[in-house]
Amino acid sequence: MKWFYDLKIAHKLNAAFLVVLVFIVGLGGFAIAQLGQVNQSSTDIARNWLPSMSTLSKISLALARSRSFDMQQLLADDKKEEQASRERADKQMDMLMKEVTEYGKLVSEPREKELYPEIQRNVAEYKQLHDRISALFQEGQKQAGHALLNSASTPVYRKLQEQISELSEVNSKGAAVSDATATQVYEQARLAIIVLVVACITLSMILSWWIARLVARPLTNAVAIARQVAEGDLTADIPSAHRDETGQLLDALKQMNGNLLNIVREVRQGTDTISTASAEIATGNMDLSSRTEQQAGALEETASAMEELTSTVRQNSDNARQANQLAVSASEIAQSGGQVVGKVVDTMGAINESSRKIVDIIGVIDGIAFQTNILALNAAVEAARAGEQGRGFAVVASEVRSLAQRSAAAAHEIKGLIDDSVTKVDTGSKLVHEAGQTMNEVVASVKRVSDIVAEITAAGAEQSQGIEQINNAVVQMDENTQQNAALVEQAAAAAKALQEQATRLSQTVGVFRLDSSHVPAPMMQTAAAPVVRDITPARPAVAQARARSIAQPAAPTRPAATKSSHDHAADNGDWEQF
Repeated sequence: MKWFYDLKIAHKLNAAFLVVLVFIVGLGGFAIAQLGQVNQSSTDIARNWLPSMSTLSKISLALARSRSFDMQQLLADDKKEEQASRERADKQMDMLMKEVTEYGKLVSEPREKELYPEIQRNVAEYKQLHDRISALFQEGQKQAGHALLNSASTPVYRKLQEQISELSEVNSKGAAVSDATATQVYEQARLAIIVLVVACITLSMILSWWIARLVARPLTNAVAIARQVAEGDLTADIPSAHRDETGQLLDALKQMNGNLLNIVREVRQGTDTISTASAEIATGNMDLSSRTEQQAGALEETASAMEELTSTVRQNSDNARQANQLAVSASEIAQSGGQVVGKVVDTMGAINESSRKIVDIIGVIDGIAFQTNILALNAAVEAARAGEQGRGFAVVASEVRSLAQRSAAAAHEIKGLIDDSVTKVDTGSKLVHEAGQTMNEVVASVKRVSDIVAEITAAGAEQSQGIEQINNAVVQMDENTQQNAALVEQAAAAAKALQEQATRLSQTVGVFRLDSSHVPAPMMQTAAAPVVRDITPARPAVAQARARSIAQPAAPTRPAATKSSHDHAADNGDWEQF
């Protein structure tokens, strides 16, 4: 059952409710089943036994009336009365046949299944006898009809009456059995339901009492423990409970009690430590006053040296700034020269390209002269073939050929000159390109020099600013030193007040009762009296700082750590070194 104790309270309540709900559902199911049986018995009575008995009554009534109307035919004085009796008898016979058919739908018992076929046969036989008797009466043979009525029809009639009575008895017994069954089921169901309701109520009360006890007992323990802690008794033994909400509450109280116990122990130890430390603080304040005077003098000398250093750094910063301006001007001039050289390189490239185009044109002219020479030669040959008639044309062709050869020679000379010019232009372009590269390197070098000078200028400015900040810090340290001298007296008074507060705190914490393992350390009741010394200001600024320290609230003092006499001597050496 431990798993149930560890459940949450809501889960426990849900489980109890679920158990009660299961019992209620079982009770409802049982009641529904019993009601079903009662309903079945009632349904059998209403749909089987009562309709069967009603149908049998109708059959018996129709049989008796048909028998009576047959007798009335025999006793009728005139034909009209006889005809009316005959029609009424036929109507009753039709009703008899209909009710017998209807009863066949209600047959359920074995005895009924045995008797029903016999009744059908007897009813059919009785109808046949009725029809014969009616026919004889209609023909006027009343003596023969009366004889047939008494000899043949009466035994069948009586047999049908016996069978109908037997069927009525069977249905009466069936209805009585169904009624007894329904009554028995009702009484048993009523008793069972009463027992189950009492059991469900009892179980609900047991579960509610048990769960309330599971929840209330840990809460009662928690309240008692909380009161014990409120009274200052931290020695309570809180047992570990289950893992539900109440168990978690006890665990939280246990953790709270343990944490509070540790806090009270630490506070007691802290009060002892504070009492001891306050005495050492009072002693250290005297040494602090003496060293503060020495520090004030050293800071004054440092401030004078920093002022001279600041002046020198500012002068260097101004010189670096001028050098940076000159380097920037030289960089701009070198960049302008580099741009001009670049333009020259572009111009030489254009001249080189134009020379190459001229060489191509000369080549075309040389080709034309060569073709002209060949044409002139062909013309001379044709003129020679023509004889005297082509002599004049031969002279012209010779002149054209001579001009073509001269044009070709001139084109060759021009091409040679232009090739030489192109070669020289290429050489000049290369030289100009190299000069451009050299100029770019000069520009880059000048730019690097300018950047370095700029960095030197920026570093000098930052150095000047840093030295100025150091100078301000030294001045502020000087002022703070003067304020520290004034705060030594306040620290001495605060050390005495701290000792008094530690004593009162120890008395306050003493209200709590701890376990026997804790033995409180004896409190130091006396401390060295603080020595207040007059501090002569090293310069007038000290008096102003002393005045500001009075006008402004004192800075919060930090808690001093406890030190031994050996550590205190080491601190004295550190002060001397500073």
